[in-house]
Amino acid sequence: MRAFFEGIQWLFENIFFALHNYLRELERVCWAGANTINWIFMAICAVAIVYWCKQLKLHQDSGQEDQDTTAHSFLK
Repeated sequence: MRAFFEGIQWLFENIFFALHNYLRELERVCWAGANTINWIFMAICAVAIVYWCKQLKLHQDSGQEDQDTTAHSFLK
């Protein structure tokens, strides 16, 4: 049974967390290089927020959005 759990430990430490270990070692050499993935995710989120806000504005301007408080039966 112990070998089973040690096998799971090996799998997670050596396979699943290999990228995390690489980034941890890279941070000691180059902070910006290790945080590049964070900057990429922040840029993707910023683009998604801008797109979402533009779509909300588009729907609001076209009158498709029902702003009536009685639009749902449970709000009456």
